[in-house]
Amino acid sequence: MSEELELNGEGYLRVDQFDQSAIDEMAAAYRSIVDKLGEDTLREGLLKTPERAAKAMQFLTHGYDLNPAEILRSAMFEEEYSQMVVVKDIEVYSLCEHHLLPFFGKAHVAYIPNGRIVGLSKIPRVVDAFARRLQVQERLTNQIRDCIEETLQPAGVAVVMEASHMCMAMRGVQKQNSVTTTSAFTGAFLEERTRNEFVTLISSKLH
Repeated sequence: MSEELELNGEGYLRVDQFDQSAIDEMAAAYRSIVDKLGEDTLREGLLKTPERAAKAMQFLTHGYDLNPAEILRSAMFEEEYSQMVVVKDIEVYSLCEHHLLPFFGKAHVAYIPNGRIVGLSKIPRVVDAFARRLQVQERLTNQIRDCIEETLQPAGVAVVMEASHMCMAMRGVQKQNSVTTTSAFTGAFLEERTRNEFVTLISSKLH
């Protein structure tokens, strides 16, 4: 792994880690693609584009190197709290596996503890671990639900995701304002009353 150090606009040091051998191979592939598009890969503005694109792709798919269940297990605590815990408006950025174009939006996740709770920051990290892979929204929604269900073993899990897909907005039907919503529930959230409470909470503006 190599490290790229860069001072960002706010003055702090950003450290990105890359597999340089993979970067070199992907950069060669991107250079070939740009060439096939009819562009001059030796043009000043494109000289570093293949390497930049390769690093961007490696970052956008770094979820393959993460273990979502371990993320949860790193901050699980015994606690008798048994009411709904909701983390809403989690930003989601992913890549459609069919066209390698972005889809992005928000995820809303809830669980009902059954003797154990998890550090709140771990839920967005689990979302990100699955999102930073080649995905379809339907599978992504189920993977988040299943990981929390299997690892935390709560009384129920609920996941709702809303996303805009660039493969629909930029190509194909070219519908820029369409939003796709998916949902997945287990346990207590299969009951209408509990599910309705969850929907009410993620729809309300409490802050």
